[in-house]
This record gives sequence, structure tokens and C-alpha cells, in this order.
Amino acid sequence: MDEIIDNKKILILGATGAMAVYLIPELLDRGCSVVGVSLDDVVSEREGLTYIKADAKNPDFLKEQLEKKYDAVVDFMIYNSVEMFEQYYKLFLENTKHYIYFSTYRVYADDSPLNEKSKRLWDIDRPDDFVTEYEYSIYKAREEDLLRSSKYDNYTIVRPAVTYSKRRFQLTVLEANVLIYRMLKSKTVVLPSSAMDKQATMSWAGDVAKMLAGIILNPKAFKETYNISTSEHMTWREVAEIYREIGNLKYITVDDDTFLDIIANGDVYAKQQLLYDRCFDRIVDNKKILSLINMHQEDLTPLKDGLTREFKNITIDDVGCNTFINERMDKYLENID
Repeated sequence: MDEIIDNKKILILGATGAMAVYLIPELLDRGCSVVGVSLDDVVSEREGLTYIKADAKNPDFLKEQLEKKYDAVVDFMIYNSVEMFEQYYKLFLENTKHYIYFSTYRVYADDSPLNEKSKRLWDIDRPDDFVTEYEYSIYKAREEDLLRSSKYDNYTIVRPAVTYSKRRFQLTVLEANVLIYRMLKSKTVVLPSSAMDKQATMSWAGDVAKMLAGIILNPKAFKETYNISTSEHMTWREVAEIYREIGNLKYITVDDDTFLDIIANGDVYAKQQLLYDRCFDRIVDNKKILSLINMHQEDLTPLKDGLTREFKNITIDDVGCNTFINERMDKYLENID
């Protein structure tokens, strides 16, 4: 049990995502009762856990739930503009003791190592062709600022790095429905050459869950911002080598324009994720969170161990298939043979 959160009632919005699936059992083990909201059909198999199938952004539903006076709300929802977030944040802050807002390490500009005071893309001069509207790294930063400039102090901002989990795997900007799908089908994966020798930080969701559990209702965490990730880092090429060892990954690399045409038909947001995140050296300083929760880097799961564990029982049904990208990747590979 955890004396800070024992017997506390926690609301999880987005309860079946990569981090939530590890956070919920962690909270239950620490004595919490949990209500998880998801659009998925999920049945609780543990005492103290209730799932509700609902749209977590439905204002009427939220107001009804928040009347039940949860001790904390962990919000995995994405509000893809600051104007959208403005419609929700007061509702959370006025109706719970502690609100956990999920930002991202992608808010950071090109700096290394990244600590909580590092410059954000929103704070610096950006290239003229950088599109800010509906850009993930920008609206997350602006939503952080909305919380900080408010009159409330019962929030915590968390910035996860790339986080892998059950059915969630990444390699550069590719997700499991391309990467793992193609590995299990023994198909070659196309990767961007520009990112391969850049440093990447990937955290196991089980470790991130422990960090989150140590933040929730911790008075020292109120009105603070935390990187919630490992500090281990390696190049994307080295990550690819791990996938080769554990799942026989086969890949080729191509230039950025070719890669972006395959995965997104040139979509500007995919381009910005590649150029302004995966092509930066992403090395994270996690001293602040480790100090808060009295953990050490040695307590966290090495990347190879974590990926090996999560990959061991994975099936194609678990990860699905991104038909658009996979068909375009197949077509490209056919044309170069």
C-alpha cells in the first residue's frame, strides 16, 4: 500500500492506452480504487476497478462523473488545439484534488540533455515553413501554458518520451501496425536514413506507471512539470538492431522525401514529427522525477529487456495493420526490386 494514495478514488480518461494499461494495476496494488473510461469494451477482472464505455470528452458525461468527487483525474485525452482544451481544463481543476495533464517530450526544441527547463519549440524562432496549427508539439506547449497561467495549483504536467507497451512499439516514426506487422509477416521495413544515427529515448510503460503513481496526490508534485522516462538512450539504428535480434527485423533506409511519401503522402505533420523530433538527439534528464519518487535509473528496465518481454507474445491481431502505409511500402519495395 502507498499511504499517500491508499483508499483514494482515481478517474482515468483513456483507460486502455499504452501507459494506462500499466498505471491501473499499479494504482490498484497501492490501494486505490479506479474508474477507467474508454471507448473500448473492457471487463474488469480486479476488485476496485470499474470500466465505463464512454466518450471521455463528452462534457455532459464528464460533469456527471466529476460530481462523484474523484481524488485525482489522470487525463490521457488529446486536445488538438488550445481552444479545445480551454473548454475542459477548469472543469477538471475545480472538481478534483489533483489533475494530471499529459504533455510530451516533443515540446522540446533541439537540446541535450532535456530537462524540464529546456527550451520548447513554442519558445524559439522556428523555420518559416513550420506549421504551428494542429501541430502536436505546439498545442501541447500552449496547453501547458494555459495551466501555468491559471489561478489553480492542483495540477501536474508530465512529459513522457517515446513509450512502448503491450501492443505499442516504435521505430523512428513507425508504430506497431507497420513495424511489428511487417516483422511478423517477414516483410522489409522502410526507414528514414536521416534519423538512424540520432539518439532516441524509449521508456517501458511499466516504469512510467510507477513514476505516475508516485506523482498522483503527492503534494510536492503540485504545479510542477516532470519528464517521465528513462535516461537510457541509443541511436535508432541500435534500436533497429534490437528489433532484428528479437524479431528478425529486415529494413532498408531511404531519403526523407521518399519515406514521407510512403508513410503519409507528404503530410506536413508527419514531416515535422520526423524533422523536429526523431531527427533531434533526444536524451532525457530524469533526475527530477527519480528524486521525487525515490527511484534510481538502475531501477528502470533496460530497453532491450523491455522490448524483448513485450514482443515475446505479440500477434498480428494484437497490433493490427495500417493498410495505407503497408500497401504503399509494399508498392515501393516492388518497384525497386
